[in-house]
Amino acid sequence: MQYIEKYFPKLTAKQKEQFAALGDLYTDWNAKINVISRKDIENLYLHHILHSLAISKVIQFTDHSDLLDVGTGGGFPGIPLAIMFPECHFHLVDRIGKKITVATEVANSTGLTNVTFRHCGVEEEKGKFDFIISRAVMPLPDLLKLVRKNIKSEQKNALPNGLICLKGGNLEGEIQPVRNSAIVFDLKSDFSEDFFETKKAIYVPIRI
Repeated sequence: MQYIEKYFPKLTAKQKEQFAALGDLYTDWNAKINVISRKDIENLYLHHILHSLAISKVIQFTDHSDLLDVGTGGGFPGIPLAIMFPECHFHLVDRIGKKITVATEVANSTGLTNVTFRHCGVEEEKGKFDFIISRAVMPLPDLLKLVRKNIKSEQKNALPNGLICLKGGNLEGEIQPVRNSAIVFDLKSDFSEDFFETKKAIYVPIRI
């Protein structure tokens, strides 16, 4: 929790309680259904929760925004962001049913009412959203092709509707096809921990 409070000091008491609850919930569920590697569960807050919240350094979503989390796994980045933005709605999809089960149970136990879930691949999801969010789910050009159909035409946020991905490593090849429109945010400028040294958030506007 110290990482969350360090970078987000203005959380409400309810948000602090919800973030604090995630530790035990994910540890318990991960022992039954492996959604985070066994070695990495001890780094839950830094590698998964804080990393998910890095999207809030790119944009502060306007209330009532609709967001689609593609390939959410156990609920990242969707569940931490749903706690951070309680007036927005998050729809989490994953093609692996047991991961959706864990994410659903964690959200229910945390008292989140602004999250819905679907066991499917993104190509099956027909809903419309202000932003698509994801964490290293597939190469950027492939994801863009699949989610273009899911973007709303009306705008309500400071950035135009589009895709925000959390990625790491060398991204030159992935970004090349969208170089003229993509904005790359270097997360090491927002977070001092070594984990963020090569981590980036990539925003690509999607015009309808």
